[in-house]
Amino acid sequence: MRTSLRWTIPTFLALQLGLLWIHGAQLHRQNQVLLALREDIQALTESIDSQSPVSSEEDDGTLVPAGFLPKPAPPKTVAVLGVQEEQEAATKDLQASRDSAQKAVKDAREVQSKLSIEENIRKADEAKKVQAATHSWQRWVWGAIALVALALVARSILQRRS
Repeated sequence: MRTSLRWTIPTFLALQLGLLWIHGAQLHRQNQVLLALREDIQALTESIDSQSPVSSEEDDGTLVPAGFLPKPAPPKTVAVLGVQEEQEAATKDLQASRDSAQKAVKDAREVQSKLSIEENIRKADEAKKVQAATHSWQRWVWGAIALVALALVARSILQRRS
């Protein structure tokens, strides 16, 4: 009876230590995942902040829906034909620059979405590698714990027979 206590107590203490170690490893992995999520959220908020246009008219902090903004007055007709032609040319240039700016914004958003998809794929691959590494050593630990438990059961059975 005394010899079985001599071996079982240290064995259970060693098992407890092993379980604590596994628990610490899992907490560390969860902490790393949470830190990565925090960085992703910060990057998203910075991206959203950089995309929201802030005009000089809204310096006082009040936001007005677009439907309530005063509409620009229609262009006045000028009696001089040369001035009217210049205004039409300027209007066409302005419209062309607006179109090119909208196209550039659209292209930038497409590129950004592709980059974010590629970044998510890369992060998923890294997470799979970390998970695979974690599972490989966890299998060995659980196997060792099972082997120790089987050895203790076999030892106790052999001691009862003798």
